[in-house]
Amino acid sequence: MTKTALITGATSGIGEATAYEFAKQGINLILCGRRLERLNTIHKALERLTNVHILNFDIRNKKETFEAIESIPSKFKNIDILINNAGNAHGLDPINEGDTDDWDAMMDINVKGLLYVSKAIIPQMTEQKSGHIINIGSSAGKEVYPKGNVYCASKHAVLAITEGMRIDLNPYGIKVGSINPGMVETEFSQVRFKGDAIADNVYKGFKALQAKDIAEIIYFAVSRPPHVNIADLLVFPTAQANSVTVKKEF
Repeated sequence: MTKTALITGATSGIGEATAYEFAKQGINLILCGRRLERLNTIHKALERLTNVHILNFDIRNKKETFEAIESIPSKFKNIDILINNAGNAHGLDPINEGDTDDWDAMMDINVKGLLYVSKAIIPQMTEQKSGHIINIGSSAGKEVYPKGNVYCASKHAVLAITEGMRIDLNPYGIKVGSINPGMVETEFSQVRFKGDAIADNVYKGFKALQAKDIAEIIYFAVSRPPHVNIADLLVFPTAQANSVTVKKEF
């Protein structure tokens, strides 16, 4: 039977790559994002491969989130797979110099937004006693690095929420797991450093992970047999040993 997946943050990076990977595999798609033009472009590109529905909303807005998911047409209503991918990082400052607006943005999207989307979809999964939730975390959820403070906290929260979900949803046969990438070459650095020149140098001197690498891992996780759940996976590029140890060659 054809499955349906909802992907947040589908307009770029890992979310977009996952949409393409799932479309190749014939999975029906509900693609969520804030940039309508990008959503329309991806919709047009993928509709020849599978059925696609787009939702244009901001996961930070609880009302918008619930209304958008409630509006999903009937043929997409039975969601089998939820990929909580939307997330962001802002700034790289010591805690005493941090911008509280940056803190709010990270906690609102990485933590609260993930919870809002999950809350809107989980009741349907518990009712059908099946489903698969994958939360996209980060190696920053496994360790804290200098100046990472609030971003690391938000990704530690994602891991805690994932583990809590897995326990609470176990009686319903719902799979819950997290994929935690290290350095992935996406818009991530441009967002984090607000387009400053430093963003251009983040991935220089080594081969970072690509969004497609993570998308393939996500598909591997969701395509395992019913008795197999990839609960927690950490993935680095070969050049990276931990958050602060990266072998660069110039």
